[in-house]
Amino acid sequence: MHYAVGAPLPPPRGQASGPGASMHWTPHPGGPTPGGHHPPASPPAPSPPPQAPAAPPPPAPQPAPAGQGWHGPAPQQAPPTQHSMDVTGHVPLPPGAPVPLPSPPTDAAPDAAHTAVAVLLIGPAGAGKTSVARHWADTRRVPTAHISLDDVREWVRAGFADPQSGWNDHSEAQYRLARRTCGFAARNFLANGISCILDDAVFPDRPVVGLGGWKRHVGPGLLPIVLLPGLEIVLERNARRSGNRRLSDEEVARIHGRMAGWYGSGLPIIDNSQHDVATTVRVLDDVVARSIASPPNW
Repeated sequence: MHYAVGAPLPPPRGQASGPGASMHWTPHPGGPTPGGHHPPASPPAPSPPPQAPAAPPPPAPQPAPAGQGWHGPAPQQAPPTQHSMDVTGHVPLPPGAPVPLPSPPTDAAPDAAHTAVAVLLIGPAGAGKTSVARHWADTRRVPTAHISLDDVREWVRAGFADPQSGWNDHSEAQYRLARRTCGFAARNFLANGISCILDDAVFPDRPVVGLGGWKRHVGPGLLPIVLLPGLEIVLERNARRSGNRRLSDEEVARIHGRMAGWYGSGLPIIDNSQHDVATTVRVLDDVVARSIASPPNW
């Protein structure tokens, strides 16, 4: 069989095609067969009386011979019923409301590895926030997401305002937009039973745009924890960075000095100068459990 253009259309459901298969058509009398070809010449049918043109009825499907099936493109399926839609997806998601304060336990501190929480990991560049946050999210016994503020900021490709080039209105706006986006993501994850850990270099001398901003976007149930190793460790880790994540030694020292203001703030602080990532994560689990039992004032 030869076709004028393109690939042949599949026959109606239940008819066979492909190598060695017989094609069964029941064309409308006098009408073309599928594929645009006319049947062999036969005595013409008597012309009907003049009347308004009407669309010919579709060909009546015939069952395919046993052992044969359609080998071409899959025929179009009928629209799904409500029952099939319920089976195949369309999962309703709860809206992401502000994260409330955790309920204090009545007997013992809860196991942080089994509790859905939102953690904000604070620290200077080179403190190991990203490595610790990823490992903590990877090893928890409940679904946990890692939300990196730096990663979200770098979603902006053309027109990215790098704070290292100077803090201005554009970098300020992109930072605020990224933080709000992270806050929305954290609320949605928590509303759907998935914990999250966010990381950001929040300064204690900017409470309104720092912790205050995170509390507005996530909720009062956010647990802030400070990761603050010694300056020498921070400088060493920063030196192993590349790209715009690597800062000058002067900038790292300045940021680390500002972070020292968290001492005496009431927030839990982890000095991971002598800890590897796995050990720091175990300490973080303990701090999260104590923060759930007795939320810090911030």
